[in-house]
Amino acid sequence: MSERFNKAAAEWDKGDMRQNIAHAVFQTISNRISLLNTMHIMDFGAGTGLLSFKIAQMVQQVVGVDLSEKMLEQLESKNSDKLRVEAICQNICETPLEKQFHGIVSSMAMHHVEDTADLFRAFHAHLKRDGFIAIADLEAEDGTFHSHGNEGVHHFGFDRDTLRKTIEDAGFEHVRFHHAHTIEKETQDYPIFLVTASKKS
Repeated sequence: MSERFNKAAAEWDKGDMRQNIAHAVFQTISNRISLLNTMHIMDFGAGTGLLSFKIAQMVQQVVGVDLSEKMLEQLESKNSDKLRVEAICQNICETPLEKQFHGIVSSMAMHHVEDTADLFRAFHAHLKRDGFIAIADLEAEDGTFHSHGNEGVHHFGFDRDTLRKTIEDAGFEHVRFHHAHTIEKETQDYPIFLVTASKKS
């Protein structure tokens, strides 16, 4: 999977769709979560940092985690003296980071992870007490969203009730779903949700 993203990295930010998704997800997060300038945030599946740099303007630090080195190279190229995101190429399910965060955000990465339950357990382990998650992805779809094919796609979106149980079983509470954006394609529309939750005290 990382090979495909490595090949796509240089062109990833071109066009409006991914820019629009990142903007909509950021707006939905900022409307639902109080982002504070003392916070340390992980952006899971950060890619080129489209969401990371928006979040970074609001908090103390953002760590962008991804499996694609080329994507993270694109992210690092956007760093400046005024705004920086730390890039880490690591599978946090297999090798946890040696730090915890006030929150974890993610946009359109979860459907590329085969074991969703394991992912949310990893999120739980990486959060400080009362830490939050704000995860955006596709509502359940028929497998037609990815026009390039479904290589590396483990889930055709997510059923809310099933995902809620997975998140709660991992040790989260106050699970809430919010509509974040709709991607309009010629054949059909694809809604994107944001799910928020907090680590049990």
